[in-house]
Amino acid sequence: MPPIPTVTDPLLRVRDLRVSFRLDEGTVRAVDGVSFDVFPGQVVGIVGESGCGKSVTMRAVLQLIDPPGRITGGEILYRRGATPIDLTRLSPRGRLMRDLRGAEIALIPQEPMAAFSPVHTVGAQIIEAIMLHERVGRDEARARTVELFRDVGISMAESRIDAYSWQLSGGLRQRAMIAMALSCKPRLLIADEPTTAIDVTTQAQILALLRELQRKYDTAIIFITHDLGVIAQMANYVVVMYLGRIMEEGPVDEIFHAPLHPYTRALLRSIPSLNSETRTVLPVIAGALPHPFNRPPGCPFHPRCGDILGDRCATAVPALHALGPRRAVSCFLHSELAEPA
Repeated sequence: MPPIPTVTDPLLRVRDLRVSFRLDEGTVRAVDGVSFDVFPGQVVGIVGESGCGKSVTMRAVLQLIDPPGRITGGEILYRRGATPIDLTRLSPRGRLMRDLRGAEIALIPQEPMAAFSPVHTVGAQIIEAIMLHERVGRDEARARTVELFRDVGISMAESRIDAYSWQLSGGLRQRAMIAMALSCKPRLLIADEPTTAIDVTTQAQILALLRELQRKYDTAIIFITHDLGVIAQMANYVVVMYLGRIMEEGPVDEIFHAPLHPYTRALLRSIPSLNSETRTVLPVIAGALPHPFNRPPGCPFHPRCGDILGDRCATAVPALHALGPRRAVSCFLHSELAEPA
């Protein structure tokens, strides 16, 4: 695992980000006041159940929120030179955002089969991305694509560059997607559950590949997943999300060995262990994620929490309270601070 960088200025600073979807049935607050930092060369893991707002947060960073969703508040400060750029103020279709997206901030989506065009070869799509962001000829872009294929472990790179996505296995498609994301040597890579649709053996290979490439290119990574085992292997820093809010954040060792929030503890208890007794039922988190239109008042986790503190948790929303320079928790068990109504 790479050491946590000591750089004082974060590459990406998200502050009080809010994303809402206005629908006929009501307004869905998909992201509700999220704040975190990403430093150069760091791997930040964002973890939580499906529907917690992890992917929406990252799509907001890339200005890829589809209507009727929109960013309703907060800042996303990207450090590019001396003056940070607030990405929330850029037009999603503007020249600057299009220059940043793919070149400096790249995405590995959940499903590469849907990300690649089925009517163009995989190599042609990567070559086009390189030529779009850099002033190189087609021959040079093709040579770089072949080299990228070799870097990500695709055998017979010279021939597979002309293959279509549907001609490749799931593992090869994922490797090709990583090659496309790294084609312009981005400073920030967003990996949105890149190991979800592949088998365990290929998953281990992809994770090892990402760690190797991260060290080679010194790229900061935001790794989104619901798998805490993957987070333990990949991340330096962990952000735990629930219902669009941050429940807890901190260095990976502290989160795993001394979790503070009841939700974090419940997630960790639900992980199978090699030391577990056979034929025993794994602990589960009681209840289910609330419907987006029926958010509970107070702490969003209180209907499922086993450590609830009476009416306070059901009526007031705990503020994200800093417990150190790189540790924070949103729970009345550790702070009396509540957000203003």
